[in-house]
Parts: sequence; C-alpha cells; structure tokens
Amino acid sequence: MRSSLPSQIPHFLRQIPLFSALSQKDFATLLADFRLREYRPNEIIFHQSDNSDELYIVVQGKIRVFRISPAGCETSIQIFSTSDIVGEFAAIDNQPRSATAKTIGYCQLLEMRGDKFMQYMRTMPDLAVEMTRLVISKVRWTATYAETIAQFNAAGRLLHILLLYNEQFGQEIEPGKRYIIDLAMNQADLASLIGARREWVNRLLQDWHKRGLVSFESGRITILDLPRAVEERDSRIEAYHAR
Repeated sequence: MRSSLPSQIPHFLRQIPLFSALSQKDFATLLADFRLREYRPNEIIFHQSDNSDELYIVVQGKIRVFRISPAGCETSIQIFSTSDIVGEFAAIDNQPRSATAKTIGYCQLLEMRGDKFMQYMRTMPDLAVEMTRLVISKVRWTATYAETIAQFNAAGRLLHILLLYNEQFGQEIEPGKRYIIDLAMNQADLASLIGARREWVNRLLQDWHKRGLVSFESGRITILDLPRAVEERDSRIEAYHAR
C-alpha cells in the first residue's frame, strides 16, 4: 500500500524545478510513489558499488557524497541540502553506485524506487526534460570541481571549496565580511575534500586562524574576513600559474 506523506510535501516538491512543470494529474501520480524516510546523523544512505537504485530528495538536513579509493581513503565530491536530488544516476542507468552518501546531522529524505521513477520519465516528457537539465548541471559542477583540483595547491583547493560552500550554506554574521558555515564536519572530513591528511589540515586551519582568515570549532567553519579570504584564494591561482 502506498504511504501517505505530510501535508506540506506537495508544496515543497512543486518548488523544485524537476516537478514544477508537471500537470496536476501527473504530479499526483508521481507523488504517491514517494515515501518519507528519516536518518540519524552520520548514517549511510547508500554505499559506493551498491546495486540499489533509489532516488532521494533532501527535505531536511545535509548529505555528503564521497568516493573511497582502493586504499580506503575518502575524497568528498559534494554536499547536498534541502531540495537537492541525490542518487539519480543509478536510477537512470541501473549501474552500481559510483559513490557513498552519508548524512550530516539528522535528515529527512523522500525516496522513490529507481525503476518506478524511470517509468515516469518515459511517460512524462516534462519530467524527462528537467532531469536532463539536472544531470547536465551536475556534470558541469563536476568539471568545475576538477578544474579547481587542477589549478590550486592543496591549501588553495581547500580555501576555494570553503568559499564555494559559503556561497551555498553560509550564514552572514557581519555584512560582507563574517560568515558561518555549519556543516558538522570534522577535520578528517575537511581533509577528504582535497585528499589531504587530517594533521596537515589541522596545521593549515591554525595558520588561517592566526591570520584572521578562517576559524574552525566544533564542526563550524567561520569565514572571519571574506574579502581577505577571496584575495588569498586568488593569489594562490596566480602563484600556481606562475610556477
């Protein structure tokens, strides 16, 4: 039997571009196959190489997606938050998961089976068009991320990624200058963003704190001086290309 959803979910989904253009009939049909799931902090949603094909939509909370190397090292790919779609690649191509997804704090997710979602993709052209746009945007983001990895040294990569997260998740404390990014990530998680060692990240964060750029405490990242942090990042681009 299909489960009922909280009354606010239809409006929530209608604000997401993937579903905004659907007719009321198509939307109601699709809505009935979602189920709401709750996850504890640091809970695995799916593992890299899993054969699961469910698609997820973040209702509340944040999800970290990362790859694990043969040596067991984690490299973070992206962080997703409210209204983001996760896991659609496996739903579309029915291949094993290319990465692991793990919650950052408590999460509520809408879940749909991949084979069911693909049925709707075949019969709802507006859904298929918006999914194509979504996949293209993620491929472009990955290309930008790869460019970031290529043009900076390790310190520059981490600072650039933190500034990207500030644009997405930052809470302004002092206009134009001071921002808090509350991602509940530890230093090992930060190290995994750039494939570095935790000890090295610890020393880097201490240096940034002394210089009044960035501080890190209890999973909270604070951009202490945004203009100076941007200037520091840009100087690292110039320094890289001058090599």
